[in-house]
Amino acid sequence: MLENKQTAGADLTNLPRHIAIIMDGNGRWAKKRGLPRTAGHAAGAETFRRVATWCRDIGLEYLTVYAFSTENWHRPEAEVQTILGLLEKYLHEAIERMERDRVRMRFFGDTSVLSPKLQKLIAETDAISRRLDGCQVNVCVNYGGRDEILRAAALYAQSGEPMPPTEESFSRFLWSADVPDPDLLIRPGGEYRLSNFLLWQAAYAELYFTDTLWPDFDEQEMCRAIAAYQRRERRYGRIAT
Repeated sequence: MLENKQTAGADLTNLPRHIAIIMDGNGRWAKKRGLPRTAGHAAGAETFRRVATWCRDIGLEYLTVYAFSTENWHRPEAEVQTILGLLEKYLHEAIERMERDRVRMRFFGDTSVLSPKLQKLIAETDAISRRLDGCQVNVCVNYGGRDEILRAAALYAQSGEPMPPTEESFSRFLWSADVPDPDLLIRPGGEYRLSNFLLWQAAYAELYFTDTLWPDFDEQEMCRAIAAYQRRERRYGRIAT
């Protein structure tokens, strides 16, 4: 655990409000070690648990992670089942610890296609979260940014809301309704794309890319990303002052 208020150039007393992470590189991490891809996902799940705990400890308000995309269903069945099995394991642990740790959870994505067991666990975490204050971890499962926008457009059209919509009125129909947009979006793994993640919400997020594979990502890497964010001037299309 990193306890310094200034670490890797990051001021941990002046955090972004919301950090989003594309957890990329599990398969390549495993391949480099001669292990099956499923071993990489298991290692990545442990990294998520550690990073989420650290984010809570330093006082971050919101953390959003890309756990399973709408495109991930095209991966080999064994790999898909491993990812969903790890999610089930994590949810069992979270339900036991959420109230003690003061961590809320929310899920973005179409969870209706998940197993009844997973849906029940997600419903339990939702119920517990409504009783809590504190850090909120948003987990994107069966999530795609384009799918989210199309779904929101259909729901808005059916709602009877005035046309045309405003950004504010439209955003209430996104899975992320009532959650502030991410300030910082981090992608480990050496790729330089958003991969259909938070396309609406990340319009003005600061992007940070690193070659570090997700299972090797740690608190020090988080501090480097936060430090890079803190060195930037966020202008939102305006002229620099």
